[in-house]
Amino acid sequence: MELELIYILALLLTGIVVGFGCGLLGVGGCFIMIPVQYWVLTSMGYDPHISILVAFGTNLAVVLPTALSGTYGHNKKGAVMWNAAVTMGLAGFFGAFIGAYLATLIPGNYLKIIFGVVILLSAIRMLTAKPPKLDENPVNNIMIFLLWGIPIGILSGIIGIGGGVVLIPIMVLALHFKMHEAVGTSTALMAFTALGGTIAYIINGLSVTGLPEYSLGYLNLLQWVLLAVPGVIMARVGVCVAHKMPAKQLKYVFIAVMIYMGLKMIGVFAFPGLPL
Repeated sequence: MELELIYILALLLTGIVVGFGCGLLGVGGCFIMIPVQYWVLTSMGYDPHISILVAFGTNLAVVLPTALSGTYGHNKKGAVMWNAAVTMGLAGFFGAFIGAYLATLIPGNYLKIIFGVVILLSAIRMLTAKPPKLDENPVNNIMIFLLWGIPIGILSGIIGIGGGVVLIPIMVLALHFKMHEAVGTSTALMAFTALGGTIAYIINGLSVTGLPEYSLGYLNLLQWVLLAVPGVIMARVGVCVAHKMPAKQLKYVFIAVMIYMGLKMIGVFAFPGLPL
C-alpha cells in the first residue's frame, strides 16, 4: 500500500511539532506521534494490532535521534544531570527491553487504552502538581535513580514512549530538580530507554507477517525518516527557546494536547460519534 501525500504531510508536520517539544520540554512527543501513526496505518488498511505495535516501535526509534540532538543542546547549557541520566538511563534501557516484549503479548485495543490512561494521568499530574520549594536540593542517590529508572523503562517499552512525559513530573516533584535540569536530564535519559525499546521492537517483529512496506520488525523505516529528520532539526530549535523564555504557557498547551490524545486513544470521542 502506497503512502499517500496527506499521510506524508501529516507525518512531516508531526515530526516538526514533536522535535520542537522534545527540545523545549524534554518530552518525546509520544502522545502526538503514536495517535497520528496509528491513524495513518489503520487508514491504509493495516491490522489495528499490527498498527499500534508499529506505531510504538517507530515512535521509540524517532525519539532516539531527537533526544540525542536535544541532549547535545541542553548539555551545552549545563542542564543535564549526568549522574541521574546515566543511572536511570541504563536501568530504563533494560526495563524498556522487557516492556517491549510484554507489549507483543497484549491485545492492540488494550494497549491503546493503557497508553491513553497513562497520558491522561501524566497530564493531570502536571496540571495539578504544586511547584517544588526553592530551598530543596535535588536528589543525588544512585539507588533511588535505579528504583525509578526500571519501572519507567518497562512502561516505556510497553506503550512505546521515550518516558519524558512521565519523567518530568517525577524529576520535578519527587527528585526536586529545577525545571531546566529536569528537561535536560529527561532528554538525555530518553535516549537510553528509546534505544532499548527500539531494539526489542525490531527483534520481536522480525518474524511477523502483514507489516507495512519498508519495515524492520515493528520499526517502519519510511515513517521513521518522515518523523525523525524534521524532529532532529526542530529539537535544537526547541532547546534554544527553552533557555530563552519560561515554558509555563507552552506547558499548558502540551497538557491540553495530552488530554485530547489520551481521550482519543481510550475511545471517548467514539461513543457519541464525535468527529474528533
